[in-house]
Amino acid sequence: MQTLEQKNAALVSEFIESFWNRSDMESVDRFLSDDYRELSYQSREGLKQFAMKILGAFPDKRYMVEEMVAQGDKVLVRMAVKGTHEGMFFGTAPTGRQIDVTLYRQYRVSDGRIAEHRGWIDMVTMWSQIRGTAAQG
Repeated sequence: MQTLEQKNAALVSEFIESFWNRSDMESVDRFLSDDYRELSYQSREGLKQFAMKILGAFPDKRYMVEEMVAQGDKVLVRMAVKGTHEGMFFGTAPTGRQIDVTLYRQYRVSDGRIAEHRGWIDMVTMWSQIRGTAAQG
């Protein structure tokens, strides 16, 4: 029998695969609660609009979960997003450069649905990779 934390982590994993990797915008209706709170992109619609901007700019984008921690109703995810800059991104024309950026997402799950989300992404690294100014390690 799965624990609450295992169920919540599985739900978040399914959402990431469906929404972020397969770009199924309608999956928000299956995964997000009716009273969903979006703390990064202002609203459910804002979340979809941002995802469409990412898809347009990086059509081959792929989100890879590197670590997931679930405790109670919270699920914290560290991911990497990789892709090729092939479309306009916030006014920047396609460069053909690759991105490999770390991001964090925190979800709150209630009654088997995602009730809240907030996210952080390393935009400094993303912009330096898009512009070709990333430091060589």
